[in-house]
Amino acid sequence: MTISERVQQDMVAAMKAREEARLSTIRMIKTALKNKEIDKRAPIDDQEAMAILNTMIKQRKESIEQFTKGNRPELAEKEAAEITLIEGYLPKAVGADEIDAKVKETIAEMGSPTIKDMGAVMKNVMAKFAATGARVDGKQVNEAVRKALG
Repeated sequence: MTISERVQQDMVAAMKAREEARLSTIRMIKTALKNKEIDKRAPIDDQEAMAILNTMIKQRKESIEQFTKGNRPELAEKEAAEITLIEGYLPKAVGADEIDAKVKETIAEMGSPTIKDMGAVMKNVMAKFAATGARVDGKQVNEAVRKALG
């Protein structure tokens, strides 16, 4: 079952259960996926859907940061709840230990890159994670690569 199909099923279930907060978030996800489909003028695959969902998560994290700075904890909690729901449609995120291991493995394969080669190392590490279908935060990979090279 594709991500789009799961979203549709969950939307129907949330409607039947009268879960307003969950339904609102699922509708937002469905709209984002549909907008991409319309822009592309073709159905989207799971890779594209995952990219959209990752973007949505990143936007929510930025919002949480802004709401926290603006002393609006109730809005930050709402955004955090949305992140939790969106993450349910994505594969499990990779932990810091796995990121460090993959960075060290990539650096060993490349020989002895310097900090100037950081872009190439990042590209290779991200490609390895993408090949396995794992979800990883680019910011965490960036920090791990800096630490390993610096």
